[in-house]
Amino acid sequence: MNGNGPNPRNTLSNNDQAIRDLRKIIIDCCRQCGGGHGGSAIGMVPLAVALWRHTMKFNPSNPEWFNRDRFVLSNGHVAILLYTMLYASGYPNMTLDELKLYASAKEPGKDGQWKSTLCHGHPEREVAGVEVTTGPLGQGIANAVGLAIASKNLGAQFNKPGHQIITSKVYCTTGDGCLQEGVAQEAMALAGHLGLNNLVLCYDNNQVTCDGPLSWIVSEDTNGKMRAMGWNVVDVWDGDSSVDEILAALKLAQMSTSKPTFLNIRTTIGYGTATAGTAKSHHGTYSDEDAALYANGDAQPHTLSNQTREFFSQLKEQGKTVEAEWDSRLSSYAHSYPKDAEKLRQRMTGQLDVQDLLRQLTTPSEPQATRQYNGFVFNALMDKVPQMLAGGADLWNSNQMGDQSNRILSRDHFDGRVIRYGIREHAMAAISNGLAAFGPGTFLPVTATFLMFYLYAAPGVRMGALSNLKVIHIATHDSIGEGQNGPTHQPVEVDSLFRAMPNLLYIRPADEEEVIGAWMCALASPDQPSILSLARDPPGVRLFTTSRDKVARGGYVVVENENAPVTLVSCGSELQFAYDAALKLSTLGILTRVVSMPCISLFEKQPEDYQSMVLSTSRHIISVEAYVSTVWARICTASISMDSFGYSGAGAANFKRFGLDGDGIARKVQDYVRAVDSSRTPMRRWVRLR
Repeated sequence: MNGNGPNPRNTLSNNDQAIRDLRKIIIDCCRQCGGGHGGSAIGMVPLAVALWRHTMKFNPSNPEWFNRDRFVLSNGHVAILLYTMLYASGYPNMTLDELKLYASAKEPGKDGQWKSTLCHGHPEREVAGVEVTTGPLGQGIANAVGLAIASKNLGAQFNKPGHQIITSKVYCTTGDGCLQEGVAQEAMALAGHLGLNNLVLCYDNNQVTCDGPLSWIVSEDTNGKMRAMGWNVVDVWDGDSSVDEILAALKLAQMSTSKPTFLNIRTTIGYGTATAGTAKSHHGTYSDEDAALYANGDAQPHTLSNQTREFFSQLKEQGKTVEAEWDSRLSSYAHSYPKDAEKLRQRMTGQLDVQDLLRQLTTPSEPQATRQYNGFVFNALMDKVPQMLAGGADLWNSNQMGDQSNRILSRDHFDGRVIRYGIREHAMAAISNGLAAFGPGTFLPVTATFLMFYLYAAPGVRMGALSNLKVIHIATHDSIGEGQNGPTHQPVEVDSLFRAMPNLLYIRPADEEEVIGAWMCALASPDQPSILSLARDPPGVRLFTTSRDKVARGGYVVVENENAPVTLVSCGSELQFAYDAALKLSTLGILTRVVSMPCISLFEKQPEDYQSMVLSTSRHIISVEAYVSTVWARICTASISMDSFGYSGAGAANFKRFGLDGDGIARKVQDYVRAVDSSRTPMRRWVRLR
């Protein structure tokens, strides 16, 4: 008898009893919070038993063991399944009390502070046993691809004959929704192209989405499409009850030598409940009858039978044994290959110290475009920082990242350090998050494309920021100076999204000196991604007063004039024009200061007295930037900016067209100051100057 329905007296196998108990505890947790996406979790329990009890190598007592297999729940709304498996497997942090708080915040304590719960509505990687934060569909698949690349890359660098040190595999679950997302399609195509045979994607094929049957929206041959993208495909026909059938499929996946494997597992959403097989089971709750179906005679909620507890209790000892065996292999490896072992130790501990290297870099005698000089800095770092694993979205040459032909990562050279992502910006960012999540500081992922196309990648960038993952994004061609490609490529509004994004450093350096400073800030930040926003063309003048060290303050004075009524605040391509305008205004009798502000968020973290020293000595604080001025109103009284899309024309002509060259800025400031000085009405808090 399997674990699907009433059988309160008959003796069940360990697998079948576990299925019953785990489905019951999932139903209990969903009933307590009135929902909780239990339907897919109920259907996926046999797969979970096959993975956690029989397949994956991990140590519940040490969730961060380096060579563990990684599990990614791409269909993150099924979080209760993951939490239940962590609890059953003996992760010490995932207690029964935590399960009872599923999707609920803990009430404030006596100190009035809200307490956190580990069982969030979607998995968050700060919880031990959760590898990546998931929820936005499809991104987990891309994260899993990143984790698989990370394992293959380390293995190619450090494994030796007779010493297989890095062997971790990645198991990822997906529902119907993830497979429809573009980011998943992008990532799966790349995984097949690279031949990631350490990656297994388990498809919970229940044919139901939020709104109704999958047939309403999908009629494609999923297996055929996966094969066309270079995947092994294995069908599992009884995913509702047969752990053995799933295990047979997993063993086939482990035998793959050149392809990732896609397990097409047929299941029933909400199996056995009154809403089974329907959209109502997606995130609805369950009845007393549903709970009784799997109670096995025990009316107590949130309980596992003694048989299931004993069945899973072995995992702790197994985990300790597996890790101890690995430690022994690592010691033997260190004896045979001491230099490689020390390099691996540095990677495992995330050691990274390149600030001295950056401080010693020199700038060229003639001005260079920030994208060009950034390529020089990037290559200097690639030579010294083995953690860096970079990649571009088919614009590598335009990004001027340098010739990396000897470093390309491919199915034949997994030790490479540059990934050709193709035109897959979203997957590029999400895969990079997976690389960063493999281990703290083990990898420093770098991505590159035009700033405009980071709009495609924005969901991945956001998940990196939300997850505290250190990824550096190189965004070139960042303004109307991009020129002849026209307004489709000129990101006048894109900065607003990234500047508003919490826990993301958006840095827009004006020249080579500030490019170095931008890298110093990005590399020094331990737990957040950065975007380096870079110009296509060089400035027309050398900006002699910029400082790599002062970039860390976010903003600093580059032209001082005592008692000046005007301060121009600028960055990137436009700082040169602010310089020019300040000189012109001062000759007209309007003394003007200039502040370089490459990173607003860093500036706002400075002490108030420093912010006041930089800004508040002038009556008029005016930002100058070729973007829509969304964020500048926080610190300025006026802005010279864009209020439209750009224009197809030469870059220099564009700045003149929109009044953002030195002459245009000076004219607008002069008109504004005169109008304010002659007016008897109070000055408004902020105004855009035209």
